[in-house]
Amino acid sequence: MKTFQEYNFFDKNIIQAIEDIGFKYPTPIQEKVIPFLLSSEKDIIALAQTGTGKTAAFGLPIIQKVKLKSTLPQALILCPTRELCIQITRDLCRFSKFSSFIKIVSLYGGANINSQIKSLKKKNHIIVGTPGRIIDLIKRKKLSFDKIQYLVLDEADEMLNMGFKDELDSIIEKLPKKRQSLLFSATMSKYMNVIAHKYLIDPVEIVTGKKNIGADDVKHVYYIIEKLDKKYLALKRILDINPDIYSIIFCGTKKETKEIADFLTKDGYNADALYGDLSQTQRESVMNRFRNRNLKFLVATDVAARGLDINNITHVINYNLPKESQIYVHRSGRTGRAGNTGISICIIQTKETRNLKEFEKKIGKSFNRIMLPTGEEICEKQLFYFIEKIKKVVVNDNLMKKFLPKIQKNLEFFDKEELIKRFSWIGFNHFINYYKNSKDLNPVFYKKIIGSRTKKKFFSKLFLNIGSKDNLTKLRLINLINKAVNNSRINIGHIKILSNFSLFEVEKRYRNKILIGMSRINHFGKPISIEIKN
Repeated sequence: MKTFQEYNFFDKNIIQAIEDIGFKYPTPIQEKVIPFLLSSEKDIIALAQTGTGKTAAFGLPIIQKVKLKSTLPQALILCPTRELCIQITRDLCRFSKFSSFIKIVSLYGGANINSQIKSLKKKNHIIVGTPGRIIDLIKRKKLSFDKIQYLVLDEADEMLNMGFKDELDSIIEKLPKKRQSLLFSATMSKYMNVIAHKYLIDPVEIVTGKKNIGADDVKHVYYIIEKLDKKYLALKRILDINPDIYSIIFCGTKKETKEIADFLTKDGYNADALYGDLSQTQRESVMNRFRNRNLKFLVATDVAARGLDINNITHVINYNLPKESQIYVHRSGRTGRAGNTGISICIIQTKETRNLKEFEKKIGKSFNRIMLPTGEEICEKQLFYFIEKIKKVVVNDNLMKKFLPKIQKNLEFFDKEELIKRFSWIGFNHFINYYKNSKDLNPVFYKKIIGSRTKKKFFSKLFLNIGSKDNLTKLRLINLINKAVNNSRINIGHIKILSNFSLFEVEKRYRNKILIGMSRINHFGKPISIEIKN
């Protein structure tokens, strides 16, 4: 694979900026789009999964091609939301960091329009804007599009979905007929053909991966709850079983977004909400805190979170299942970006499994069911997470030196075991107090009819050589079974975990698959031995 330098696409200033950012190799969409835009004036439709570098794919060639001597803007980039507008502007400024004469202006609602008008009086080469604010400035006769050569519609389908059709029509009517139009999206939605037919001329289609397919670096899982009123409790367990989580939680409405963020905050989680009615100052405050990891959880609506480009998000949580698979692709694409892996989680009721099956077909990915963790499992996870943090602490010996004698004197009455217990208790007593009387939230799929003819007819009893001494729990056993056969919809009957071995019941039709699959798995380094008891 060639580096950016070896491709010889750009001048030395852009190469310096690319190297300063840390880019070395073009992504697949960049590898296809960049040489095309640098050598052709044809319109294009470019489809690529989120997090694959679409902004650089169109931004770098535009920066390369703009004429510095011109005082009027030559490129107009339209996007659906303020956040995406800010993000694209930020990226273009990074790409042109060493091209000091290139001027970029960002125009979006919620910001002071007079300041934006003032910036338009100066020389500008590239305009990045949202349709509403661009229309406002056109009506005020503060924008000139006479020299526009490049039109970029980023997430154009979302702009139509949000009701910006009339605004787009009005804006594009003002542009020169002779221009290059570029349409970028992560999905091929129902709007894309409408947009292409109306705004583009004989476009070339450039696709990386498959249309409307989820990213390869994202694992898709789901938890089932029996009743809707258990959903928030399930969310808390998901957050607690993942101590290092850094996540966006998607809700269906603005009201629900605010409620969930408030509930989490009151329960001691580091969370805040992002939704459409926030002022620009509030939005930027929330986003800066999340981007700097001062927030662990961003609770957001789809519109508010569109275009967020934040690396290292570990999980996306779908508190509500979206109605369309394309929306799910956009949501899940917030994680697993820039070469990282991620997990997309859905919290659903049993009746919604049908929707997930449709999503599986449409996005070409499997959704694996995971059992909600028990309180005991969460406490164990948090305890060892706390212990790992202690092991990794770097102590400043010089600062601690003068306090050590007093500390030792105050703690001399405790032996080693008692000290360990007390320090551990400080680290995770909140979880023990909260979960000490907690119930299993996993639905009961069928009644346990031990010994009945029906059960004997359809279920087999299997023996395992591992038990509680090997850190085996019911949840871990269920996950081992699902992993062994790559199927999370198996009915599992009675489970009995003893000290040195375990017994469990499964449907007979899966018996042989489980025997083969589990014999290949290790549990905490111990090979599993399994046999049929009946």
